[in-house]
Amino acid sequence: MQVDCKDYWRCNRCQARFLDPAQLPNPLAEKAEYDRHENHPDDPGYRRFLDQLVKPLLKQLAPGSRGLDFGCGPGPALARMLEEAGHQVSLYDPIYFPDQEVLHGQYDFLTATEVVEHLHDPSSTFELMNRLVAQGGLIGLMTRFQTDDARFARWHYRRDPTHVVFYRIETFEWLGQALGWEMTIIPPGVVVARKRPRAGMIAAGQCFRS
Repeated sequence: MQVDCKDYWRCNRCQARFLDPAQLPNPLAEKAEYDRHENHPDDPGYRRFLDQLVKPLLKQLAPGSRGLDFGCGPGPALARMLEEAGHQVSLYDPIYFPDQEVLHGQYDFLTATEVVEHLHDPSSTFELMNRLVAQGGLIGLMTRFQTDDARFARWHYRRDPTHVVFYRIETFEWLGQALGWEMTIIPPGVVVARKRPRAGMIAAGQCFRS
């Protein structure tokens, strides 16, 4: 599919749609776009938006859990909300909080809100997320699910120049099988997954290919 002189492919395994790798934005262009976002931790509207993930996640978290906010951005509001609920949250963002040390441990939970649509290498990143979560831990994701191909060209979510991969519910169902996650999928854009034993898993590297 070609839209606005951009080529989009569909993974025939997981049904994700993604931008041609040769057309991915460069890091400077991405940072310039991210710097325009105004996601302040004290903004009540932004907090209500994040509650779509926070509320179902808190229902499953044990008291005092230790987590990682992966791709937290410059204003880690989600981490603040989870800390206010009594949890410990470390931060990682390749641009704003690029501390590689936090990627060497394991956590009771990991969150990634409005992150996975930006990934240039989704397979490797999902496998990294999986390694960062302890057995039985939780992964909480927020992104907007793609539905109707006929509306894809006009979809506002596609028009963000840093959004380069788009997930269907079927995509996360496939990832759940591939990574050993027990999935709770909450349309229009929330996933809460629990990491199960690794036996019988498929490599996620087989996914996100045309």
